[in-house]
Amino acid sequence: MRLTLSLSDNPATASVERAIMEFRSARPVVIDGAEGSALAIGVEDLDEAMGAEIEAVAGGRAHLVLPAARLRRLGLEREVPGRVALPVVERSRVEALALRVDSRIDAPVRPADELDGEALELARLSLVLPAVVVVPLAKGIEIDPSLVRVSGEAIRGYRRARAADLKIVSRAPVPLEGAPTSEFVVFRGGEGLRDQVAIVVGKPDVSKPVTVRLHSACLTGDLFGSLKCDCGDQLRETVRFMASHEGGILLYLDQEGRGNGIANKIRAYKLQAQGFDTYDADEVLGFETDQRRFDFAAVMLKELGVGKVRLMTNNPEKIDALAKAGLEVISDHRVLGRPTAENVSYLAAKRDRAGHYIDLDGMLACSQKD
Repeated sequence: MRLTLSLSDNPATASVERAIMEFRSARPVVIDGAEGSALAIGVEDLDEAMGAEIEAVAGGRAHLVLPAARLRRLGLEREVPGRVALPVVERSRVEALALRVDSRIDAPVRPADELDGEALELARLSLVLPAVVVVPLAKGIEIDPSLVRVSGEAIRGYRRARAADLKIVSRAPVPLEGAPTSEFVVFRGGEGLRDQVAIVVGKPDVSKPVTVRLHSACLTGDLFGSLKCDCGDQLRETVRFMASHEGGILLYLDQEGRGNGIANKIRAYKLQAQGFDTYDADEVLGFETDQRRFDFAAVMLKELGVGKVRLMTNNPEKIDALAKAGLEVISDHRVLGRPTAENVSYLAAKRDRAGHYIDLDGMLACSQKD
């Protein structure tokens, strides 16, 4: 008698998570698509030795997949990803096309196919640079069995699957300065392998509209007091407000750098130091204006019994996301930090380029009075 033991209640999701770990570790992953299979590897840790190994397998058929944002920086007006042939997998050329500020496209760009798009999505899920070397695999080719394989369909459905299977894994009272009656509730899922936290401030009545904020994690601002943003001010002001106004729920979401990850955020900071604004810096790296999704935040709120919210935000995308997810947004309220010499251009870019509700002139006037 043969006993088959399943170690996962969702094999497709588990396979993507294994692929994410491999990708973050700079190891190739095999993606099985509807029209064939391909080897995919991120460009961050591509060295000459790995390039030579890929070239030996590729036989001149490798290509570099780049997102639309990076192609625009290379001089092409594109709204969809594209791919550039790599007859030779040369590290310096790949790095120039994927990352260098002053690079321009040096070869024809063909439209990316479905497998290419799935490889890019795997890179985004892995929080690495969104550029991938892809090698189509001929049918019947022998693949190293140690390589992780994942279906393109599983990659495409991963975010949706993780949002649907959010669950509370722990909770406990954690008194905060200025908000001694607070509880931390930890959820697993939502954004891949990361945990999400709901901070319940006070004793909000969930049968009535609850004051809510969706706060994306910002290590530099929240913890270290970076002057380049207003995130830390927004976080602390929200908790103070909730503590003195019948409580509320702050969702602390692991979405560093507008969903790009801490490594890419620091890359963007370096570009900002060279004169790029926050959105142009992200585009240089291959990211669109905002990579975040907030559907799972609505699931967290529903798990906590919340149906109606008074949302503390300056971001119209958050308002729309909660409404589309079935929550009733009774009202929305601004959360303003202190303008500094270092963050004024950042606040102006959010207002002018992403439509955030920021009265920068009023903030500056108030700060001058103080």
